Amino acid sequence: MLAEYEDGHLKLLYGHLVAYSPFGNARVWNSHRNMDTSLSIWGWGSLGVVLFLVTFGPFAIFYFAFYILCFVGGGFVVTLLFGKTNSEKYLEQCEHSFLPPTSVGIFKCTEEMKCEARPIKIDRRLTGANIIDEPLQQVIQFSLRDYVQYWYYTLSDDESFLLEIRQALQNALIQFSTRSKEMDWQPYFTTRLVDDFATHLRVFRKAQQRITEKDDQMKGTAEDLVDTFFKVEVEMEKEVCRDLVCTSPKDEEGFLRDLCEVLLYLLLPPGDFQNKIMRYFVREILARGILLPLINQLSDPDYINQYVIWMIRDSNCNYEAFMNVIKLSDNVGELEAVRDKAGEELQYLRSLDTAGDDINTIKNQINSLLYVVKVCDSRIQRLQSGKEIDTVKLAANFGKLCTVPLDNILVDNVALQFFMDYMQQTGGQAHLFFWMTVEGYRVTAQQQLEVLLSRQRDGKHQTNQTKGLLRAAAVGIYEQYLSEKASPRVNIDDSLVAKLAETLNHEEPTPEIFDDIQRKVYDLMLRDERFYPSFKQNALYVRMLAELDMLKDPSFRGSDDGEGESFNGSPTSSINLSLDDLSNVSSDESAQLHAYISDTGVCNDHGKTYALYAITVHRRNPTSEERWKTYRRYSDFHDFHMRITEQFENLASILKLPGKKTFNNMDREFLEKRKKDLNAYLQLLLNPEMMKASPALAHCVYDFLENKAYSKGKGDFARKVPPLMQKTDSDPEHCRVAAQLDDNVDDNIPLRVMLLLMDEVFDLKERNQWLRRNIKNLLQQLIRATYGDTINRKIVDHVDSMTSPEQVADAVKRFRDAFWPNGILAETVPRRNKDIRMRTRVAGKTKLLEIMPDELKHIIGAETTRKGILRVFEMFQHTQLNKRMVYVFLEGFLETLFPQYKFHELFSKLHSRSEQMQRYKQRLQSTQAPSLQKRTNMNQNVMVIFIERQRILNFYLEFALCSVQQKS
Repeated sequence: MLAEYEDGHLKLLYGHLVAYSPFGNARVWNSHRNMDTSLSIWGWGSLGVVLFLVTFGPFAIFYFAFYILCFVGGGFVVTLLFGKTNSEKYLEQCEHSFLPPTSVGIFKCTEEMKCEARPIKIDRRLTGANIIDEPLQQVIQFSLRDYVQYWYYTLSDDESFLLEIRQALQNALIQFSTRSKEMDWQPYFTTRLVDDFATHLRVFRKAQQRITEKDDQMKGTAEDLVDTFFKVEVEMEKEVCRDLVCTSPKDEEGFLRDLCEVLLYLLLPPGDFQNKIMRYFVREILARGILLPLINQLSDPDYINQYVIWMIRDSNCNYEAFMNVIKLSDNVGELEAVRDKAGEELQYLRSLDTAGDDINTIKNQINSLLYVVKVCDSRIQRLQSGKEIDTVKLAANFGKLCTVPLDNILVDNVALQFFMDYMQQTGGQAHLFFWMTVEGYRVTAQQQLEVLLSRQRDGKHQTNQTKGLLRAAAVGIYEQYLSEKASPRVNIDDSLVAKLAETLNHEEPTPEIFDDIQRKVYDLMLRDERFYPSFKQNALYVRMLAELDMLKDPSFRGSDDGEGESFNGSPTSSINLSLDDLSNVSSDESAQLHAYISDTGVCNDHGKTYALYAITVHRRNPTSEERWKTYRRYSDFHDFHMRITEQFENLASILKLPGKKTFNNMDREFLEKRKKDLNAYLQLLLNPEMMKASPALAHCVYDFLENKAYSKGKGDFARKVPPLMQKTDSDPEHCRVAAQLDDNVDDNIPLRVMLLLMDEVFDLKERNQWLRRNIKNLLQQLIRATYGDTINRKIVDHVDSMTSPEQVADAVKRFRDAFWPNGILAETVPRRNKDIRMRTRVAGKTKLLEIMPDELKHIIGAETTRKGILRVFEMFQHTQLNKRMVYVFLEGFLETLFPQYKFHELFSKLHSRSEQMQRYKQRLQSTQAPSLQKRTNMNQNVMVIFIERQRILNFYLEFALCSVQQKS
């Protein structure tokens, strides 16, 4: 209480002192003055706010606040950026302060390099031929201008980089040119290229067959055909499938990049190849600027169709061929395009105002166009409804068909093959083959006897060899078809057979020796219900009429070849066997024969160069021993091999004669290799086990090795009269074309090419083998009559002219003009309208059918000819398949150009990502897994048996040791 009182008293005293002091009055006055000032500020401020609100409205305060906020924020951002910039400059100064100062010499060098002007020197020599180098230089210049310079000059004015790229391209071209000059291109153009095309056609044909066999009711699409095509390719190639490259643009570009990089590695100097930037530029120019557009153009079906029409532009379109194309077309787009175009032409013709003779012409044109429209509409309706009609089945059920006499069937190549198939089905092939063999014997015997008579008139020395051959041939026919041992045997009167046997034993054979029996066989085929009468009711007869184009025309049109040439040889092997040496002289079984090729050389006889092999022969008997030398050509070996493999069929799978070589077959290295192979062939042939297996073989071998001139007359005649069936070790369904080519065809280039293409285009190997043999003989006669023995030389000269500087320069100029017409990069050609492309397809098919000669139709049949030509045309209507063919040609070209590098393995690796290839390997592994498991189980069983035997052996050893110890 006292404290509180004292405090209050002190405060009161202090207040009195302040009030009565001079300093206290001043303070009071100041407080009153401050109060007035604050009142005036608040008044003016309130007045300003009121006036502001009255003038600008009540929301102005918010705008004002926003402006102030933006001002403050902007100032903050400017301050922050300014501080950041100053900090970076300071840090940079700090970093440089710790580095040593830059040498003055570096700045001098860089300045001199910038100021120095490098002289650009371009060596325009590339191939050594000016006519090639000039267009090549233009191609390089245009490529750099349009693919590099247009963007490079926006980055730099320095031309050294452009110079390096140009120099790299030129180095690659120089190496490519040098390599091309060193290569022999004849085998590639005459063998590899043809084989690749024929294999591509075979794959397409197999794919078409599989699509047809799947389901007749469901029409296969183009995608199904492409997918099936690449499945067949895997089965045929075994190691590679090109589906990704041909169907995926991304994989195609990657493939071309990898391929171009490999080529640059082979063609560029190491220093240039290590320059990655320049290498990548050159790679992209080659892959995407040149190769990819070129491959796309060559693979375009519309481009191919236009090129086909241009190639045969001189041929006029035939109305009949055009209507056949329309009636056989299975593409609705083609039919609609033709129908629409015909409708346009109808409207135009109907709008014409004509009178007089022109009106009749216009009416005929209108009627023709109306017929075309009608055919197109009916065909479209049939395709869309799925009710496709087989013309052969329709004709078979139609009723009466035209009759083809048996005489005409036997002399017409096309008709005979169908009758032959029917006779084989009914078991009457022996009768037909006997009739044909006798025809061949008669023609040959007449020719041989005429030669013999001419020699007698000329007073030349005569030999009994010809008569002996004829007798052997006649005996061979008798033994194969009429004797008791014949299988199958021709059933004929025994009295006629006995009479023939008597004639053969006591008289000289004549061309007419078999005439009586042949007439009886003909009457049997004509009247027996099993043969010709039943053949006229069979589907094969209707197919024969279709091939002869006689389903609508009852008049028979036979072959123009004539009767004599239709059967200039027998389809059977009987004459081959009989005309080989059928002497009854038996070889001495106790004699031992040894032979080897001791030397080889090259001979020149009347302008013909050939290799000659010296064979040293050693014959040892129990009482004597002989040694001599004989000389044989490779053609002698080939003729001898053909004869013994035909006579002793079991030898065909054991003896393998070294193959022929058309070009460079006189090289010393090649002759030594062939000598080694022929020696191996001789040692296998002279093996005692081989002689015991075929006792009659010894005489043939001795005759071949005897020291005398080898006579190939028998072999030549055997070639003219080929066997009926050609045996092949490989399956024709799943192998490349070249694997099946006949040995005796390989040396004749045009015959090889023509027969190979005809096999694949017209499917001759799948049909009657007699027809194929007949066509082969006909082609041989045609080629020999046209060109003689100089045909191979002419083809070699033609290939040389194709690779000559003039032809190469012309190809480069065409490439330059196609990509840079008038020196300007060609624009991408717009895709043509679908209707125009479809009409181009129809025009191309019509042109191809028009140029087919009637003689070819008479040989293999009109229907087969049409199907073959349309198959080839259809193959080119798929872009993916065309790309596959282009890449196959490119791969073959590179494998030929760089034989020392393993390009085949490289392509297998590049195509290894194919899904088709992976699925094929999986299927292969799944099929091999059971056999592998079986072998594993067998190995395990063998191991168990071995262990058990070892355990028993150890037991016996221990037992024996114990016994020995006990005895000791």
